[in-house]
Amino acid sequence: MMETKPRNGKLTKYNNPFIEQRADPYVYRHSDGCYYFTASVPEYDKIVLRKSETLEGLKEADEKCIWEKHEYGDMSKHVWAPELHYLDGKFYIYFAASREEDIWRLRPYILECEGQDPINDKWIEKGMIQRSDDDIYSFKGFSLDATIFENNGDYYYVWAEKVAAGIGISNLYIAKMETPTKLSTAQVLLTTPDYDWERVDIWVNEGPAVIKNNERIFLTYSASATGECYCMGMLSIDAGDNLLDPRQWRKEKKPVLCSDREKGIYGPGHNSFTKDTDGKDVCVFHARTYKEIEGDPLYDPNRHTMLIEVKWDKCGWPVFDYENKIY
Repeated sequence: MMETKPRNGKLTKYNNPFIEQRADPYVYRHSDGCYYFTASVPEYDKIVLRKSETLEGLKEADEKCIWEKHEYGDMSKHVWAPELHYLDGKFYIYFAASREEDIWRLRPYILECEGQDPINDKWIEKGMIQRSDDDIYSFKGFSLDATIFENNGDYYYVWAEKVAAGIGISNLYIAKMETPTKLSTAQVLLTTPDYDWERVDIWVNEGPAVIKNNERIFLTYSASATGECYCMGMLSIDAGDNLLDPRQWRKEKKPVLCSDREKGIYGPGHNSFTKDTDGKDVCVFHARTYKEIEGDPLYDPNRHTMLIEVKWDKCGWPVFDYENKIY
């Protein structure tokens, strides 16, 4: 593990990491009540898993490497943002990776667990997620940060993909799934960086995550470059609407979570959602505890996993507030 840089900002009760040096954190609670944790490691060279009977227990749980990058070729560089899902009776991990020979050739890949114990059973590579039969465009460019959610019996795949030459613009796309490894519909553009706060240094929408309340779907995402400007935006839609029609989604004009210098939290983003053992909704996200970064923020190792409780206003909309930090 890379050496943790001493915090050079003000230490507060809000910015103590839940798990240090784990970015793009994802927590999954299985049907048996057990919690699983995975995230990007600073070296971007492996996929790790933790398991605990409680959410709090993930902090000190043993961590096991269940897969390592290839030496060259596909999946040999930039192993990013793994997520653990249980679909059709099997565990899957969805992640992005590039090539040692072409480090920005990010593509979406899948691992499948051969048994029912994702910590100890063997994982096999399933290759890239397959496009639908009528889609010739998906996954030909910089693609990453896939998440999956269920609605009215159907599963949906949401991911970030860059368009245009050069540094490009990162948009979010959505498609319906046919199987855990194949899409059934062509990709639909869900959101592109529209506002100034989504265009700081780089035009970015990425890192989607879904939470539901009162028959409404809320999809958070991350925007801008990965330094202090990194923040969380949000889309929403009624669960009965057509999720593949971007016109039916509502996009918030302001971020729902951003840096707070007073509390010592910088660049919050790439979150996931879970529930604790008491049934409270929890936002799992990464952030830094200092602003000044030497070199490229992407390779600064100190994006730490943090937790806040998601509370709901009288209209049933999520409230993200650092005052609601847990653990």
